[in-house]
Amino acid sequence: MTAPTYDLGPLHGGLRLKANKDSATALGLRTMPVPARLVLPLAQHAGDPAEPIIGIGEPVLKGQMIATSTGALSAPVHASTSGRIVAVEPWPIAHRQGEPGPCIVIESDGEDRAVSAAAIDYRELSREALIALLLEGGIVGLGGAAFPTAQKLSQARTVPLEMLILNGVECEPWISCDDLLMRERATAVIGGARMLMAALAVERCCIAVESDKPTARKRLAATLAAAGDERLTLKPVPTIYPSGAEDQLVGLVTRREVPSGGLPIDSGCLVHNVGTAAAVYDWVQNREPLISRITTVTGPGVKRPMNVVTRLGTTVADLVAYAGGYTDRARLLIIGGSMTGRSLSTDRVPIVKASNCVLVLDQPAARGPVLPCIRCGECASVCPIRLLPQQLYRYASVDDEARLRGYGLTDCIECGCCDLVCPSQLALTSTFRLAKGRLRELQDRQARAERARRRFAARSDRLERDAERQKRELERQKTRAKTLGKDAITAIMRRKRGKPEDPKR
Repeated sequence: MTAPTYDLGPLHGGLRLKANKDSATALGLRTMPVPARLVLPLAQHAGDPAEPIIGIGEPVLKGQMIATSTGALSAPVHASTSGRIVAVEPWPIAHRQGEPGPCIVIESDGEDRAVSAAAIDYRELSREALIALLLEGGIVGLGGAAFPTAQKLSQARTVPLEMLILNGVECEPWISCDDLLMRERATAVIGGARMLMAALAVERCCIAVESDKPTARKRLAATLAAAGDERLTLKPVPTIYPSGAEDQLVGLVTRREVPSGGLPIDSGCLVHNVGTAAAVYDWVQNREPLISRITTVTGPGVKRPMNVVTRLGTTVADLVAYAGGYTDRARLLIIGGSMTGRSLSTDRVPIVKASNCVLVLDQPAARGPVLPCIRCGECASVCPIRLLPQQLYRYASVDDEARLRGYGLTDCIECGCCDLVCPSQLALTSTFRLAKGRLRELQDRQARAERARRRFAARSDRLERDAERQKRELERQKTRAKTLGKDAITAIMRRKRGKPEDPKR
């Protein structure tokens, strides 16, 4: 068998990291039974939280909408099983690092009865109707960002689009949920890709898969051959982290550069995760909204690492228990991978739409004492965005907003490569994350100040217009009074002279 060839663009920087995925993929894909209680956050997506449309004590069916989308950027939430609403209350949630957020709590009845829905032929729908259908299904990006799919498709329709890219790269260590999805549900991935192409009205789709996933590539290739759809192609991508980041993937596949501050659609491409495509297929073809996902539960702190089809709202504690429980080595709990994941202080947090991995490590990565930057340039050599992390770190330390923006801090994807190679053990990524947060706060304050300035200016203009109008009205009244006074005097003089009233009056 000849080695695959790569007709791909260059990837600057990046690292070849130990995958640590074999233990979680060895058991195949498992399906976890529905737990007795499910906790569904109202904010499982980018944008505004969903708004509850059902009250405490009411019965629900699997797939029933229990919270509707609000605002221009939002997605609804559906019941993951049948049962009864027992609470709408704050609960620790993962993407806020354990900070409580509003959640709907469902007590399962054990029957898993689903809402009945008629099958839909997406080919008979207009693009607008298909996008509206995807919004109704609560579909969001399952690669981690959880951006509502319907809004992403609508945004892409505003620019000329040439290609849909399905991201099956999954380059971060430990995470293997997309690998198992492509191995065991290739039909759903291909079917969802076709539906997304119909919504976008594009005739090209590239499915990018890392070169270290031969089984997934074979399954996808066989499914594509059986489908006979030449619009879809399969491309292997070199196993380099972070080749799965959107902008980097666009560069690898198309040799085009996403402009600074821009989006892949600015380069004529739209990127969706393979999990998102499968979720689209499940909703349109099988009429099941986004109520479950594949989650990798792995690490030396888990007894039986595996990939699990998990109902949304399942707590991390229940998921780890299904994987055999914690080992004696469990010390650190992370939601996500070892590079971009975030540590949790409790395993009461629920699995949400963006929860691709639960990682239990035996100990944090060993770090030596923090030393001054020696300007070696290693961080710049591995940065996939071609930034200068040493300069960003310097200006972040003194909150130099102008230089942070000038050196492209907002383009940082927080991949963590610079942290791994820094000989001074500087916490570069966390420093950049905090600095970006401060920039956002400053931008928000400036935006609020600008809105306040505009409101003040508008009020001042309105008061000036009112004052001018009152002045004109007063002058008109004075003029009218003078006219009436002259007419009255003239009438009196006429009467004294015995003359009749002026007939014109």
